[in-house]
Amino acid sequence: MEFMGDRTTLLETGRFVQRSETGVFGADSAADSTASAVETADAEAEARHRAAADAGDTAAMSTLGALLLRRGDLDAAEPYLRAATSEGDRAAANNLGVLLQQRGYPDEAAGWWRIAAVAGSAAAAHALGRHYRERGDEPAAEYWLRQSAEQGHALGAYALADLLEHRSDVGSERWLRAAAEQGHREASYRLAMALERRAREAVRSTEDAAPALLAEAAQWYRQAAARGHRRAALHLGSILERRGELKEAGRWYLNSAKDGEARAACALGFLLRDAGDEESAAIWWLRAAQDGDGNAANALGALHAARGEQQSAERWYRAAMDAGDVNGAYNLGLLCAAQERTAQAEQWYRRAAYAGHREAANALAVLLLQADDPTGAEPWFSKAAEAGSVDAAFNLGILYAGRADDRSALRWYERAAAAGHTEAALQVGIACLRDGDEQSAERHLRCAAGGGSAEAAFRLAALLDSRMPAPGPPALGETHTEKSECEQWYERAAEQGHRRAQVRVGMLAAGRGDIAEAARWYREAAEAGSRNGAFNLGLLLVREGGEREAALWWTRAAQAGHGRAALRLALLAARRGELTEGQRWCARAMDLGPAEVSERAARLREALHQELTA
Repeated sequence: MEFMGDRTTLLETGRFVQRSETGVFGADSAADSTASAVETADAEAEARHRAAADAGDTAAMSTLGALLLRRGDLDAAEPYLRAATSEGDRAAANNLGVLLQQRGYPDEAAGWWRIAAVAGSAAAAHALGRHYRERGDEPAAEYWLRQSAEQGHALGAYALADLLEHRSDVGSERWLRAAAEQGHREASYRLAMALERRAREAVRSTEDAAPALLAEAAQWYRQAAARGHRRAALHLGSILERRGELKEAGRWYLNSAKDGEARAACALGFLLRDAGDEESAAIWWLRAAQDGDGNAANALGALHAARGEQQSAERWYRAAMDAGDVNGAYNLGLLCAAQERTAQAEQWYRRAAYAGHREAANALAVLLLQADDPTGAEPWFSKAAEAGSVDAAFNLGILYAGRADDRSALRWYERAAAAGHTEAALQVGIACLRDGDEQSAERHLRCAAGGGSAEAAFRLAALLDSRMPAPGPPALGETHTEKSECEQWYERAAEQGHRRAQVRVGMLAAGRGDIAEAARWYREAAEAGSRNGAFNLGLLLVREGGEREAALWWTRAAQAGHGRAALRLALLAARRGELTEGQRWCARAMDLGPAEVSERAARLREALHQELTA
């Protein structure tokens, strides 16, 4: 969103010029500098000028007329200005034009401005250019404004830049810069906006110029903000915040907010919230929301919702919606959905979705899908995905996968993965593995694993593991302490609770001879329900003399369908002389398999049977 500039003050119109005391055709110094356009003359100075003017001093007539004009005493100012003008004083001619403009005689004012401009008054040329632009005569306006600008008149340069920008002329930036360099705050602000737009375009086109453009924009925003431009202070704060210079950003937001800029008050609230000062944040959000800022109203709604104050949250979300912020309707939908008010949630989601809110469209589609309406959900998923919703693209992938349309599913998964969706990258990686494209699979699995997916980390580790050569026998005295990359990925998945990864990490630790580490991971996996973890933990316990506890874990594994665990239990029972119990576990092992286990279990069962019938 672009921010409009501050309204130009009366004195910044540049039509008023205070006469220099250096001579009849002295420099229009007061007009050439906005900061010193008008100075208050004390009574003594006015009396001195009046005495000199009444004695026929042209410069005094011009200066006195300017003082009276500034004070608003038009009747007293006019005769002095006319008298000075008749003597050829260009500053007086310019100010007479200002007086006549104020009296409602613009055409006569333009005549005097023309006389002064032809005599070389940059301020009069600026005023004349403004006069013609107000009447729609752009060629004449450009001519006189260019005359003023080329003489170094800041307001003339700014007005010329404004005219050229209106016509989309690339030359506008040159004159904005000329005015800004002379301290014109609105020119500084608009130049900074132009530079920031170019920086964004450079980012989109991946050019290297973006940082330099943004740095220059910040300098001009700073110049305008230092002169009291509240929207420049807002923009400057935003740039500083993105740089991480939060303290200075907060200072400029505060200056802007105190001057009445609601968006700055809202931004300041977010800074304070992120710093942990929620109460102060709420104060600034309240101030901004009362001034009509929908974003601040949404922030207040979220604050109350987090505190469990549902009615207050709903009131502020409605306020945001009334302020034209479509997020208000979306947040109302979220609030109703959290309270299981499904019909109301659907209503608000629809309202936001029809207004173009992509996440509301995705949420509406999810709601319809949960209501067993995939036909109604699909177009909303599509609308949200086409609008850029990454979650919607992923959900479309799930929808098509459920219909066995793998090609369409993969297309949407790839789109979501390209935007950084972790689970979508995992699905693309799995599809690439299925198609035998290990290189692409590895790339997507790395993205997903880096994004925090335990399953992706496990699959990536397994892929890397499959490429590793079989380890040879260790050299005498060699210790294996360094972990391979695949083991590191197994560990990352294991630490996130992935049971198969935990078992694999345990196996690798056991292979290094680290029995304690192996037992830790096997136990974690077993306690989480892994039958392989329980079986391997039993093997370690038996090796360490813990046969009784091993039997407990093998029993858990066998009951979960682990054939080898059942066979081990059968062998334990046989050694103890519990032949009937041994036969029972043999039968279980034969049922569970695999074939090798079934064959061994059958032989053991037959031997136990013979022993029982001997």
